[in-house]
Amino acid sequence: MNLDISIVIPLYNEDESLPELMAWIDKVCTENNFAYEVIMVDDGSRDNSWQVLEELVQKYSSLRGIRFQRNYGKSAALNEGFKAAKGNVVFTMDADLQDSPDEIPEMYAMINSGQYDLVSGWKKVRYDNAVTKNLPSKLYNGVNRMISGIQLHDMNCGLKAYRKKVVKSIEVYGEMHRFIPVIAKQAGFLRIGEKVVQHRARKYGVSKFGWERFINGFLDLLSIQFITRFGKKPMHFFGMYGILMFMLGFGITIYLTMSKYFFAGNLVNKPAFYIALTSMILGTQFFLTGFIAELVSRSATDRNQYSIEETINL
Repeated sequence: MNLDISIVIPLYNEDESLPELMAWIDKVCTENNFAYEVIMVDDGSRDNSWQVLEELVQKYSSLRGIRFQRNYGKSAALNEGFKAAKGNVVFTMDADLQDSPDEIPEMYAMINSGQYDLVSGWKKVRYDNAVTKNLPSKLYNGVNRMISGIQLHDMNCGLKAYRKKVVKSIEVYGEMHRFIPVIAKQAGFLRIGEKVVQHRARKYGVSKFGWERFINGFLDLLSIQFITRFGKKPMHFFGMYGILMFMLGFGITIYLTMSKYFFAGNLVNKPAFYIALTSMILGTQFFLTGFIAELVSRSATDRNQYSIEETINL
């Protein structure tokens, strides 16, 4: 059966919200005549979330469930959900009812029209704590826009829509779920848009994320930028800086040597001597790091895997 929509929902200890969420999704999709599936990924919940899913599947044949043995994190849940998704447009949303399924028809139309590969929700009006969540989120998204070049106001919004090929072409791991638009852009999907969406106050439970997500998120963004740009050619990064540092140190050494013979100076007592020595050592180490990284990269199983848009007579 050809499905219009797949909705991937990671969940962790959300047993109270699941019946209401599933009923809401079914209502929206039925009213809009969408052939759909809902893939709920239980990320090692310790409450009755899985038992609730087992009850709901008796009522909703469109519901699928994946249960992790333990808590692996949201990225792992999304990655498994993306693997299982069969819909032409794939949605992600959180299970806490803060994302509104009423946004699905408009976001579906934006993807289905062919105008976008990815549409991210923008919670322009938020009902979170202004100090602990809203302000850090604005700073976080500002840094993301500056580094990634993707002009999204809310990179971390859980409500997103993707063309099917996008989710089948990317891999999400660690805590990279915050930067799926960045990963998609690096994979060649450049048509990224956003839509202002409704943000609802949390009805059940408590937030599962703390302040550490902002620090981890910044480090993950740097990792993505490095891996996508230099993952298959690490020597271009380490080798370039290694040569520059070595040449800087070598140039200072030539200058000091000439100064000793022409001006009878003392090399060892000058700070420039130690700067030159340190630069040459660091330059050599950078170059060797690039060389070793190149050997590792060329031995990787995915060294020649690339995303192919289409073929002719192949």
